[in-house]
Amino acid sequence: MLRARLNDSLKEAMKAKEARRVSTLRMVMAALKDRDIAARTEDSREGVPDDEVLQMLSKMVKQRRDSIAAFEQGGRPELAAVEAEEIAIIEEFLPRQMAEAEVKAAAAAVIAELGAAGPKDMGRVMAALKERHAGQMDFGRASGVVKSLLS
Repeated sequence: MLRARLNDSLKEAMKAKEARRVSTLRMVMAALKDRDIAARTEDSREGVPDDEVLQMLSKMVKQRRDSIAAFEQGGRPELAAVEAEEIAIIEEFLPRQMAEAEVKAAAAAVIAELGAAGPKDMGRVMAALKERHAGQMDFGRASGVVKSLLS
């Protein structure tokens, strides 16, 4: 389970006194705890499932990539380097990202399976891709691929 891997990695980083890794993993665990609390109901006290954790981690990576661009544009390479280190740590817990060719193949397969014919079907195709390949592809780029295939 992803949650256990995150906890174990945090403990190992604390023992090894890896400050950047500890702070990054604590931030991830805090965000995960926030998600768990938000997902609680009267009957269920369980945490969010792994696929939601993967989505959260992907979003965190995307936020850091945006920050890197902003820091580089603002002339702050030292802050961009910190964000890049955090990305590397977070990506250890994400599945391998699909290459461009794999994204095209997956999108083409979903389009054929759903019988999607034009841009109006883009939402259905993207929903199916997100369901099947959560955490494995950048859906911002996948959206462009799907759009070009449906045009």
